[in-house]
Amino acid sequence: MVVAEPVEEGNGERPAAFVQSLERGLAVIRAFDGDHPQLTLSDVARRTGLTRAAARRFLHTLVELGYVRSDGRLFSLRPRVLELGYAYLSGLSLPEVAQPHMEQLVAQVGESCSISVLDGDDIVYVARVSTKRIMTVAISVGTRFPAYATSMGRVLLAAQPREVRAAYLRTVVLKPLTPFTITDPAHLAVTLDSVALQGFALLDQELEEGLRSIAVPIHDRDGAVVAAMNISASARRSTPSAIRADLLPPLQAAAREIELDLRRGPV
Repeated sequence: MVVAEPVEEGNGERPAAFVQSLERGLAVIRAFDGDHPQLTLSDVARRTGLTRAAARRFLHTLVELGYVRSDGRLFSLRPRVLELGYAYLSGLSLPEVAQPHMEQLVAQVGESCSISVLDGDDIVYVARVSTKRIMTVAISVGTRFPAYATSMGRVLLAAQPREVRAAYLRTVVLKPLTPFTITDPAHLAVTLDSVALQGFALLDQELEEGLRSIAVPIHDRDGAVVAAMNISASARRSTPSAIRADLLPPLQAAAREIELDLRRGPV
């Protein structure tokens, strides 16, 4: 069981510039984990070493900021908390490590390749190598799309704890971006379960008509899914079965190579 390290109430030997309230707020976020996705106020106080009054203040502040949700008794993290890791992923090693592998993959399969991370209810592109333009919307680093209607988004959503997925499905607005977009939460829930089981997501013209894509997860050195990588192809040239047969194996191989390089990187 992972328990957030108790927060010292005194200043101790902390430097003068140390902001203890920030330390306590981060401790409250760290109190939630895969084994404890929902906590009561008393649970948070116990796991952080804070008083109930202090834990209540931090929890309600996080609720107001959109990082935590509450039903009045139980608290849980919202997907927006992933924003706290986005700057690390986009500004550190992942795009740099992935770029040569993406270039090699694009040269091999002749289709565009992208990597994205989850930011709230959207995916954000952090790396891309393109060939010919097959979308009407230009894509570059920083482009955002709703996670539910993208192959990379479904991989990232499927990697979330089941309680987080359920909360997402209760609140997300599923707009029909094309006639093929899944807009029924129950249908999307089944689809995410399938993605979690099979380890990839294949999207058929749900983001844009004429576009198919397939995505796989990228894991960090601890095995957590930190990003997703996809290949996009024209629906006129590639059937779903052909994409699975021809594009999925090299995509998975490239993702494994990126994961190996990430493990070799600096701690």
